[in-house]
Amino acid sequence: MRIVISEFISLDGVVQGPGGAEEDRDGGFAHGGWSHPFFDPEVIGPFFDESMREAQALLLGRRTWRTMAGAWPERAGDPFADRMNSLQKYVVSSTLSESDLTWNNTTLIPGDQTVSRLSELRRSGAGSLLVMGSPTLVRSLLSEGLVDELRLVTMPVLLGGGKTIFPTDGNQRPMELVSSRTSEATGTQVRVYRPKTRD
Repeated sequence: MRIVISEFISLDGVVQGPGGAEEDRDGGFAHGGWSHPFFDPEVIGPFFDESMREAQALLLGRRTWRTMAGAWPERAGDPFADRMNSLQKYVVSSTLSESDLTWNNTTLIPGDQTVSRLSELRRSGAGSLLVMGSPTLVRSLLSEGLVDELRLVTMPVLLGGGKTIFPTDGNQRPMELVSSRTSEATGTQVRVYRPKTRD
């Protein structure tokens, strides 16, 4: 099973709060919902449809899981929402308990078991394990070399600070560009990268 990361990201590498004003205000972040002016459904829609079709399960951090669990179940009847609700979901958290898992098909992965459990999933399954949002989790996955594909929807805006997915440990991680598409309407770029094998 491949671990695939999918992120809305600004030109300066921020992934925090793209969906709404109150999504994630940590650190006084004041730009929640910043992705909306740059969303081109003709380019981004097919990209997300493909990601969801390929996904065998979702992998989420605690905050992202809570946000999605509070939104998608009540949208039943919409094909995209139905797909989200029916997929197996894994949430990585050191604070959630089994009794908190109100969104159907959710399995808890304790924070201290992240690397071992995800290594097992990669060996045991097929298809892709799709990660959205969840910057702390994604940073950890990149640090541990557990990411098989990085799908970035880069929007032409500078946010001046906020959460990022990129490790700051000084290690070099070469990536190979697999595909790229640019929205003529908004300037948003959809790019897919995979880890490059060192020569």
